[in-house]
Amino acid sequence: MSDEKDDDDKTEEPTQRKLEEAIKKGDVAKSIELNTFFILGGFTLAILIAGGHAVRETALSMRSFLMNAHQVPSSGMTMQWVSARGFGEAMLASGGIFGIVMVAALIGCLIQHRPLWTFEPMTPKLSKLSLMQGAKRIFGKEAIANFIKGMLKVVIVGAVVGVVLWREHDRLDAFTRMDIAAILPATAAIVMKMMIGVLAIYFFVGVGDFVYQRFTWMKRQRMTREELKQEYKDTDGNPEIKAKLRQIRTQRLRRRMMAQVPEATVIVTNPTHYAVALKYEAGMDAPICVAKGVDAMALKIREVANDHDVPIIENPPLARALHASVDLDESVPVEHYKAVAEVIGFVLRTRRRRA
Repeated sequence: MSDEKDDDDKTEEPTQRKLEEAIKKGDVAKSIELNTFFILGGFTLAILIAGGHAVRETALSMRSFLMNAHQVPSSGMTMQWVSARGFGEAMLASGGIFGIVMVAALIGCLIQHRPLWTFEPMTPKLSKLSLMQGAKRIFGKEAIANFIKGMLKVVIVGAVVGVVLWREHDRLDAFTRMDIAAILPATAAIVMKMMIGVLAIYFFVGVGDFVYQRFTWMKRQRMTREELKQEYKDTDGNPEIKAKLRQIRTQRLRRRMMAQVPEATVIVTNPTHYAVALKYEAGMDAPICVAKGVDAMALKIREVANDHDVPIIENPPLARALHASVDLDESVPVEHYKAVAEVIGFVLRTRRRRA
């Protein structure tokens, strides 16, 4: 009951980090039926490519042995030698078939997931010894689904094989009167028909099972709200720590701005809500913003400016426009050149008259 409750609590879709951790542990969406389809496909392809050669070699070997069987001594050592030689010849004849099947099996694994090296699935776990977990694996939903899938697979594949054999029953009756060299090619042809039929069925079975395995895997990786919050804290940081860091950055920015206000040419204000400190020197393409702020920050900029005799000009429209359009250490936008030039020109003229 507790496991079902835990599954019900997992209402959130898994994050990319959760999926990557599951993959690192060897928990991936993998369909055995799709692997079986590739193995059967590789076997069918191998028979088409190398089956004729294997059948001919095997037939010649068996025919030679059967025709000279009366000359083979019946001692134990001789029978062992004959068996070993027959096994070796059979392996040589079918070596190409096994090679193609192995490549097909490897492709079936790689097409579902990239190569992965992990010993996590082989690590001993005490939870695997739990009677409750064992009963869940045997009588759970996944076990029932696999049982039904296996029964349907046996019925469908058996029906396909039965239909093929029924259509070939006349040829099967004639096998008793055929030469050994002719039986093997005929058997290969029947096997090929059965393989093609089974392969067509397994294609749909494999694709359907892969979709089902992918769905159950994603469902198994779902997270509770608490897990999602904890992962957010682990990846993006604790919100309290982030707020503290944000406060530290803001304080550093304020100190840097206050240090640059005494070097400003003019402070444009509104008159209490906005304040923008501009700096202009000969040779500069345009004035730059060295400090800006609203409300309390604007008041602080005015105080520092008064302490260092920096001119303060009240121009509410220009102050609001500059605060919204220019960032720190950036030049004044072109559309404000004229208004800013008038303000700075007025300041410079006033400074010259005082001098």
